[in-house]
Amino acid sequence: MLSILKLDAGGIPQCWIDAEDATRHYADNSVLWTLGDPIAVMRGGMSRLTGRQSIIELHSIIAVKGSAKINLFDVVPAITKRKLYRRDRGLCAYCACRISENDAEAEHIVPNSKGGSYTWMNLVVSCRPCNQRKGNRTPERAGMSLIYAPYTPSLYEDMILKGRNILADQMDFLAANLPKDSRILQDPFWV
Repeated sequence: MLSILKLDAGGIPQCWIDAEDATRHYADNSVLWTLGDPIAVMRGGMSRLTGRQSIIELHSIIAVKGSAKINLFDVVPAITKRKLYRRDRGLCAYCACRISENDAEAEHIVPNSKGGSYTWMNLVVSCRPCNQRKGNRTPERAGMSLIYAPYTPSLYEDMILKGRNILADQMDFLAANLPKDSRILQDPFWV
């Protein structure tokens, strides 16, 4: 499926959109600027006046009119198991074994029953044996330690985590805005 990165007028990522939604933005003249080469051509009807077919070239990155009323530093991306798996690069937080996305479990560092919340800072990916061994205890109580620290992804990291089939120019744009200490592009086995 073709995914186009939609930005606001200031270049802040908003979401991934499909070709149909992008075509609507081009057709209603809300596209302010584009980046990247055209990746698709949408063909419309024939003009009665000119006899020519309407054509819209879709670029991989489009900026549309309007700006988001968000502070980039206040954005806390929604958590999904897929994004958590990708953030943690498919590695169990306790034994470091690589696990498939289907076998990965979202593990609460501090269990719900002990006041732990469902947040980026309290969730890691775990294999089933480690999750069962830890049980309803904190890592310290279970005698297990984390091999990596959890973190809350930035808006740009989140766009990479939820993207599918990200094109090179889209990845370049997003990667150029990643925090210096981002782990997203380290060992990107899922790209």
